[in-house]
Amino acid sequence: MIKVDLPGGKTVSLEAGVAAGSALGDPRAIAVRIDGKESDLSTPIKGDCSLEPVTFQDPEGRRIFWHSASHLMAQAVKEIYPGAFLTIGPAVEEGFYYDIDSDKPISEGDLPRIEEKMRELVKKNLSIERVEMHKEEAVRYFEARKDSYKLEILAEIQDPVVSLYRQGEFADLCRGPHVEKTGAIRAFKLVSIAGAYWRGDEKNKMLTRLYGVAFPSEEELKRHLELLEEARRRDHRRLGKDLDLFSFHDEGGPGLVYWHPKGAVVRTVMENFWREEHARNGYELVLSPHIGKAALWETSGHLGFYKDSMYSPMEIDGQKYYLKPMNCPFHILIYKTRLRSYRDLPMRYCELGTVYRYERSGVLHGLMRVRGFTQDDAHIFLRPGQVTEEVLRIVDFVFNILRAFGLSEFSVFLSTRPKDSIGSDEMWETATGSLKEAMAKAGLAYKIDEGAGVFYGPKIDINIKDSLGRLWQCSTIQVDFNLPERFDMTYIAEDGSKKRTVMIHRALFGSLDRFFGVLLEHYAGELPVWLAPVQACVLTITSELEPYARQVVERLRAAGVRTEGNWDSDKINYKIRNAELQKVPYMLVVGKREAAEGKVAVRVKGKGDQGAVPLDEFVERIVQEIKQRKN
Repeated sequence: MIKVDLPGGKTVSLEAGVAAGSALGDPRAIAVRIDGKESDLSTPIKGDCSLEPVTFQDPEGRRIFWHSASHLMAQAVKEIYPGAFLTIGPAVEEGFYYDIDSDKPISEGDLPRIEEKMRELVKKNLSIERVEMHKEEAVRYFEARKDSYKLEILAEIQDPVVSLYRQGEFADLCRGPHVEKTGAIRAFKLVSIAGAYWRGDEKNKMLTRLYGVAFPSEEELKRHLELLEEARRRDHRRLGKDLDLFSFHDEGGPGLVYWHPKGAVVRTVMENFWREEHARNGYELVLSPHIGKAALWETSGHLGFYKDSMYSPMEIDGQKYYLKPMNCPFHILIYKTRLRSYRDLPMRYCELGTVYRYERSGVLHGLMRVRGFTQDDAHIFLRPGQVTEEVLRIVDFVFNILRAFGLSEFSVFLSTRPKDSIGSDEMWETATGSLKEAMAKAGLAYKIDEGAGVFYGPKIDINIKDSLGRLWQCSTIQVDFNLPERFDMTYIAEDGSKKRTVMIHRALFGSLDRFFGVLLEHYAGELPVWLAPVQACVLTITSELEPYARQVVERLRAAGVRTEGNWDSDKINYKIRNAELQKVPYMLVVGKREAAEGKVAVRVKGKGDQGAVPLDEFVERIVQEIKQRKN
């Protein structure tokens, strides 16, 4: 007999070998945690342990469910296309995909056929079984099937024993866990098809990637598909084109953003606000070069840990130089230009620094994943005893900045030491402890993101939730004891001795470009008045009112309001519709009465006619709205 601790403080005695799902007895569970480790419900319990349910409501549960759905789709594909080879089929943020090397082309028109086959497999309610075998046996299994992809994956696995998951005649190499039966995957939809290189490398074969979503019920699937449709409507790439904000050009190179006048206006407003707030919060603005010697990146560790994301070096005067992927080494060099006293610390340097990172073409995605972007960077140099207080100060600053843009829901994560990293255990423990202490004092609830820190230190990641409930990782705070050691950064202490400086890396937007994309999707392009590229548009009912309309435009521009005018011969309804499509917050209609009385008829985007008001009254109103940064 063994003792099993169940949720709610209950302990039961059971026979060894009982299935974890039976012991748990929770109908909601799609998997189980045995002593904290995710496992299949069918896993036999061999000793005393604790059990917890994993449900679809848990992030881990969704991942398990969606990965099971990817296997279901893969099985359907293999039954329809027996000559196809399966590569990888992970769960992703919004569902799942599988990359397939098919001897016959698979197109968008084939998706309903694959879905129908999936439904047949669901009706069969096939058991999904874990099969463990020695790695050599697995190699023989896939050699017999001439599956070079699985053999390549197996070659990278160090464990002597591997697992496959079998459902009916279908089996796939996988760590698991999975749902118990195919019948659990009741509602699904294949949403798109795309090309993807094996391993994301353009030198490898192009594969067919099938994307899908799956849910325990049709109602949940329907809600999700509606959300996907809304997300497509809000796609920042479409909005960027429709609103004439930015573009991308293969002639100039993929992943590089071209900012149009309207987009550049919004960016400038964001940047000016950023600079003003940093000046108010004790930061000093610095500017740094775009390239640096190889030796600088060797000292920082970037060439050792980040080289795959750095562009090939250029040679200048016999020396290798790299485009900067980060700003931190440059800020360190500025710090080291003279001796620093304990009285000088903390020193806060900030920069809107453009950095360059290589991203494979397959992962480029509008403003969200680019090859050149502006990082709203800051580095704070301080004494060890100042870390907790400074982190608290930064956390407060982050939330104030994000709320100014109308973002108010957040999830916080503490990212700990990754496998590939530098520095002693003591340094990492001290840095991690400082972050934990600061979050405890701030009363912040957070989750641990194990091993997701940067190579030089742990970090706090603050994810923002947009209007569709999606999480975006933007703000980050990183405590670093390692780079100060590598660059021999010091300050003169009160007793006259040299002490080691501590460094905090910090970004509020993360990437200004990406944050811009997040805002566009959050607001569906209808940016608040203070951010809108055009804040007001003056529209004439008849073209002879152009002189008065021009006066209105000039008056508003003189007050600092970004204003356009339309006094051509088109009908007023057409002009209003065009301004609405361009997401202009205020439309000011002028007719003969408005011109005679010095008024404007105000229309608000999405709210319609608000009536006529004196021009000066409207100017005062919109100027105050812009100044208060209402969202």
